Amino acid sequence: MTIWTLLVPVVALLAGALFATSSATAAGGSLRNDNGSIAELIRRGTATNAKDSVRLDELQGQIDTLTRTGSAGNAQIAALKSRADALASAAGRTPVTGPGLEVTLDDSRMPSRQLPDGFTIDDIVVHQQDVQAVVNALWANGAEAMMLMDQRVIATSAVRCVGNTLLLQGRVYSPPYVITAIGDVPAMKRGLAGDKQVGIYREYVTAVGLGYQVRTKGEVTFPAYSGSIAPRYATAIPAAGAP
Repeated sequence: MTIWTLLVPVVALLAGALFATSSATAAGGSLRNDNGSIAELIRRGTATNAKDSVRLDELQGQIDTLTRTGSAGNAQIAALKSRADALASAAGRTPVTGPGLEVTLDDSRMPSRQLPDGFTIDDIVVHQQDVQAVVNALWANGAEAMMLMDQRVIATSAVRCVGNTLLLQGRVYSPPYVITAIGDVPAMKRGLAGDKQVGIYREYVTAVGLGYQVRTKGEVTFPAYSGSIAPRYATAIPAAGAP
């Protein structure tokens, strides 16, 4: 019996633990609470998700370690692991250290009663498109790795806002929103300065006091991205009665 044969049940057991963690996250608690506010529900859900994410990272690390040690003597598996290791950096699967640039976006402190003519409440809060504009400008102008708040993000990470909060990879954040990128700092600064969408945001900074700050961070270190990198696609479902 080979080492790899002995390893398979162990990996399967750890994978089962991953599924159990996911199941508990999805169905282990009530999604509605008549006794608490929505804000409190979000806080509890975010705390639970953060705790489960730590456990998920631990289990994934164990699986990676066992997979590496179990491939000893198996040339095919070793070759596949070598190819995966070569792609790990581009996929965000390794920690990164380098010169950083930090961009902070924040809601305006202007009272609604003092809004200039033609402006509304929506104009004094940071929106999804504002965060995405900065993220896109950084990626397009020399960013090699990125953090949004306390999470490592990759090129396929979804930036979504729900009301005046940011939803990122299962966690909810309130402004100010902090985006930090490692890469060619002068090029990223030029990219932000010349980006059309970021320029529109800066117009609102001047008009209604939205927060916008760009700072050089020196050398920073980002952790490896631990989320899923498997692409998901929508599937069309024929309408009832359709041929």
